[in-house]
Amino acid sequence: MAHDVASTDTHGIDPGVFERRWQIHSVLCISLVAVVAAVSSLNVAIPTIIKSLEPSPTQTLWIVDSYALVFAGLLLPAGALGDRIGRRKALLGGIIVFGVMALVAAFSGSANSLIAARSVMGIGAALIMPATLSIITNIFPPHERAKAIAAWAGLSGAGGALGPLLSGLILKAGWWWGSVFLINVPIAVILFTLVVLRVPESKDPHGHAFDPIGSVLSIVMLGSLVFGIIEAPDYGWGSARVLAALGIAAVSGIGFVLYELRAEHPMLDPRLFKFRGFSIGSLTITCAFFCMFGTFYAFSQYLQFVKGYSPLGAALRTLPQAAVMVAVAPRSPRLVAKIGVHNNVRMGFAFLVVGFFMMSRFTVDTPYWFIVINLVVLAIGMSVMTAPTSAVIVGSLPQAKAGVGSAVNDVTREVGGVLGIAFMGSFLSSGYLSKITQLLGDAPIPEPARRSIDEGIGVAYSVVDSGVDQGLITNDVAETVRAAARESFMNGNRQAFTVAMCVAIVGGVIAGVLMPKQSGFAHTVNDKRSQPADDGADPR
Repeated sequence: MAHDVASTDTHGIDPGVFERRWQIHSVLCISLVAVVAAVSSLNVAIPTIIKSLEPSPTQTLWIVDSYALVFAGLLLPAGALGDRIGRRKALLGGIIVFGVMALVAAFSGSANSLIAARSVMGIGAALIMPATLSIITNIFPPHERAKAIAAWAGLSGAGGALGPLLSGLILKAGWWWGSVFLINVPIAVILFTLVVLRVPESKDPHGHAFDPIGSVLSIVMLGSLVFGIIEAPDYGWGSARVLAALGIAAVSGIGFVLYELRAEHPMLDPRLFKFRGFSIGSLTITCAFFCMFGTFYAFSQYLQFVKGYSPLGAALRTLPQAAVMVAVAPRSPRLVAKIGVHNNVRMGFAFLVVGFFMMSRFTVDTPYWFIVINLVVLAIGMSVMTAPTSAVIVGSLPQAKAGVGSAVNDVTREVGGVLGIAFMGSFLSSGYLSKITQLLGDAPIPEPARRSIDEGIGVAYSVVDSGVDQGLITNDVAETVRAAARESFMNGNRQAFTVAMCVAIVGGVIAGVLMPKQSGFAHTVNDKRSQPADDGADPR
């Protein structure tokens, strides 16, 4: 009888695990913050890396996107691996890979070696992220999951702002750019210890077979797509190189869907997308993180190159965004209870559209108070819709498939982020190039220097500083180039944020109309379900 009471009180969860569930939650959220911060921290360090390693604009995009690309490409197989071998084991393995490759990245001597190290770091991140959400799903009873996932989502957004702050502090202290990666090593050691001591094991009791063919097809699809987008500014959208990459992406994407439909144990069953909550939830997260990660990439360069802030100064000026996300995201379930998920999503995208419209109007002289307003608007938009939408996605799968379910939620974030950085970065580069060519058409600048100036604002600053030091160009010419580079960057910035605004409009219209009215947690009460929840099956 005592056992029955204990079982009822803990909702079928192991009593020891249930008692320390919020401690476990804290460890998992710290792991998540480390992974997300590793994406955003690099944005503040990019100007310093440009000066040290002198990467081309394409290499600069790959330094940022290589991590997220591998991360996104492996999230689904990593989630399935965690379901099979144990999510705690996957989490520990991911922390080891993440920490070791952060050490390698810290001492990279070239742009290409840094890109390679960042790519392998993405493998570790792919093992970590789905494990955190799937373990949370298993250790919390249905009535607490909305709150737990809301806190998880809020800290995910906070990690995006914490990364630049840590990077700024490190660079302000005078350490070299590699220290931005080195800081992850002790964090990984601490996380490994905490996971060993506090986090329980969980897995899919059925242990279905792996899907290596599906995994390869998904990686080829995403990798080819991002490659084509990143290379387009250099080679042109109509070039054979770019068209071939986009063609490979399309063919492999079709092949992935056809293969998964026929696979006995698919990595991701395409039939799940028939359920409106699952498909529209995935679209919503993809659009939101397209905007968010693309913004991190462009905005950090705006603060440093155009406004002239130091890395730390730039990071500190983004803190209002983190503060708002931490404050608002955990309260989003209350708002869902009052107005429904669909209205939360509509509100969130509306805030994003307003924020990106205002950011597309930024100039060299935009005052900081106006910048803060934009950051707050964007933070509210992200906060009110990401946690409820994650609940819709996770609540669409059986609990035994929590690893794949959380991986789908995560992969939509990372795919959106990868595409956001690639698209917005490409428009930023294209807008810069077209304007700088126009402004410096007759300037007395040596041809080799001119080619370098055309690559981007960071390279332009380095070239003119070096030219002045060597007596190759005058101070007046140098200032002319700097002013032209700033104006050209703002031209690209307007294009990039206009793209973000259009994505938010499209996402808001589609998701606002088709998103189910209830969160996925309305369907998690019955943990014995074996089919996807019908939260999106209602055709109305």
